[in-house]
Amino acid sequence: MFKIADRLDEVNKSVARPVRWLIVIMVLVQFGAVLGRYVFGVNSIVVQESVLYMHATLFMLGAGYTLLVDGHVRVDVFYSRISPSKQRLIDILGHLFLLIPGMLALLYWSWPSVINSWAILEGPISVGGIEAVFLLKSLIPAFCVLIMVQSISILIRLGCLVRK
Repeated sequence: MFKIADRLDEVNKSVARPVRWLIVIMVLVQFGAVLGRYVFGVNSIVVQESVLYMHATLFMLGAGYTLLVDGHVRVDVFYSRISPSKQRLIDILGHLFLLIPGMLALLYWSWPSVINSWAILEGPISVGGIEAVFLLKSLIPAFCVLIMVQSISILIRLGCLVRK
């Protein structure tokens, strides 16, 4: 079972490897935009929107990896004070009854918007902006799938721990 979980983990690792470079690119592009605007008096909507697109891509496609490395924020009022077996039970219930159903609901309700956006190749957010909102909206189902893949991997590992 751990081999299956490892393969599922590899999905998010392989997505995160190239996506993490968006941090560097985003900082450089934003620096260039600020420099262009305030030093040279040149402004570009496309450059500004490209930072937005990179930011959205980074967070939406990196969320599964963040779940893999347990980097999401946890409101830890009671969790740290309970036994590891109860923590596992809370994690299992959270994944089964909150995270996965939440991702399925988001996927279900966002899908028509994504399909419609692709059907009309939805244009820019701002006049003169990047003509690819359909790509931006496609990040929503990708986010849902990557989170669910990681959640299943975590459930496999938690399930194996419960059996021991």
